[in-house]
Amino acid sequence: MKVQQPTDASIILTYRCPMQCRMCNIWQYPTDKKEEITAEDLKSLPKLKFINLTGGEPFIREDLPEIVEECYRHAPRIVISTSGWFEDRVIKLAERFPNIGIRISIEGLSGKNDELRGRQGGFDKGLRTLLKLKSMGVKDIGFGCTVSNNNSSDMLALYQLSKELGLEFATAAFHNSYYFHKDDNVITNRDEVIGNFEQLIEWQLKENHPKSWFRAFFNMGLINYIEGGRRMLPCEAGMANFFIDPWGEVYPCNGLEEKCWKESMGNIHNADFMTIWNSPQAEKVREKVRKCPKNCWMVGTAAPVMKRYIQHPAKWALTNKLRVMRGLKPCLDKTWYDVGQDPEQGRGF
Repeated sequence: MKVQQPTDASIILTYRCPMQCRMCNIWQYPTDKKEEITAEDLKSLPKLKFINLTGGEPFIREDLPEIVEECYRHAPRIVISTSGWFEDRVIKLAERFPNIGIRISIEGLSGKNDELRGRQGGFDKGLRTLLKLKSMGVKDIGFGCTVSNNNSSDMLALYQLSKELGLEFATAAFHNSYYFHKDDNVITNRDEVIGNFEQLIEWQLKENHPKSWFRAFFNMGLINYIEGGRRMLPCEAGMANFFIDPWGEVYPCNGLEEKCWKESMGNIHNADFMTIWNSPQAEKVREKVRKCPKNCWMVGTAAPVMKRYIQHPAKWALTNKLRVMRGLKPCLDKTWYDVGQDPEQGRGF
């Protein structure tokens, strides 16, 4: 069977991190910087559409500029997920690469963010960094907010702040996985959190930019995930996208759990990327993805399939844009779209 060329990559550069987030325990399991992948290790990557550089904290890497330079040889768009803790490093990198994307992870307004991320002053650093980047003319910048039991109302305030400042606004809901070293991330105050997501969806559909309407669809998927519903679109992790961890292991996604399954496609220290991608081991992993029961809804695996099966989110977005224009509430139907995926995939536990 012919394997499709991947379009999206997420590269986890380090598990070192200055934050101590409640919803993520990466900081308790730091990598040894001498063992972390380098720019040289990424030379065999194929041509891609998008690369996300993440961590841990990517800006803890002193060789990040060399890594970014190598990544631009493989993809036209690079976005770095960061806490914004290393303000000067972010600004210096943006001066060298003015087209870089920066998403600063902020979990609420000042008090709530610093409580959830475990470091005082984190909100101020993040906001100050974004304001500086905006003054420099950097376009692809904004907030990234991970919603948990404690901050969904602050999510709405952050959205309003992002609109006032002309910044992008990305959302997530916390998950359990090997990557986060968490197995107890469960939203218990569902009604409150879902209600706040419903409000966000309505606001996004009232915007003029179609990108916001598709984000509304993505947020409906987060509601569906929180409710335990079957994943709306298939997961094509290891087909459309991949993750590389700090040691060079190639995984289909970052949502794997030992209790369910976790298996690498190969290691870029041992073979060039496309050899790994087309290997029997990679196909074995894809077969597991096709029947994976987890109903994850994370941007790394949701965005590629939203683009591939764009007719479904597009129809929903246009229908509900017209509804809100007529003063009606959006229809949050959370449909399971049958596009030929295994019906067992994404059913949840």
